[in-house]
Amino acid sequence: MAELCLLFDSDGTLVDSEILLAEAMSSTLPRYGLPFTSDRYMNEFRGMRFMSIVRTLEAVHGVLEEAPTRRMEGEMRALLEEMMKAHLTAMPGMSAALMELEGYPCGVVSNGPERKVRLALDTTRLARFFDGHIYSAYTLGVWKPDPRIYRLAAEQMGFSPSHCVVIDDAIVGVQAGLDAGMQVIHFAHHDDGHETPRGALRMHHARELPRLVAQISQKLAARN
Repeated sequence: MAELCLLFDSDGTLVDSEILLAEAMSSTLPRYGLPFTSDRYMNEFRGMRFMSIVRTLEAVHGVLEEAPTRRMEGEMRALLEEMMKAHLTAMPGMSAALMELEGYPCGVVSNGPERKVRLALDTTRLARFFDGHIYSAYTLGVWKPDPRIYRLAAEQMGFSPSHCVVIDDAIVGVQAGLDAGMQVIHFAHHDDGHETPRGALRMHHARELPRLVAQISQKLAARN
């Protein structure tokens, strides 16, 4: 078997947090003059950087000044933390899948702040599978869909891109992994109508993950 490094997205891939994020945003942004709904996040903005979403809304509804923008983000993140502590769960089957994959080095690569990623992993008891290998866009200074975020994570994990497998539910993350030259599994558990980009494998449930990783490993081993 080829040695592989597994690079997981967090929101919507490891943990079922995206509906909580959508609700936190829909509860906060309208109070600052930016109309927003949970459905709009899930259908249009899933996986995107928070400030990219804000800038898109500002282009239609008017630009906020810096101080209100900071307050809005602070309020949204505080509300989200409360919701995560009370309601966050791992994606169905993910813990069992990670147990089957314990022989593989694993990292988390997220567009979210490191504090949020750590809270998600601690709350759902998934932190033990990652040995502290957390790569936040806010720490690295680069956000999906920029492929550099995955390349930087691979470099710090000590792997070449061709021996990394990205597992991501959002198209921005799937495309980032493909553009980084990595093997990619699109975790398509959302019924959002998005096609899996060419070159990525499609997965509907976490129980499929060990089989797909083994398939990729065998394929790479056959090339060597």
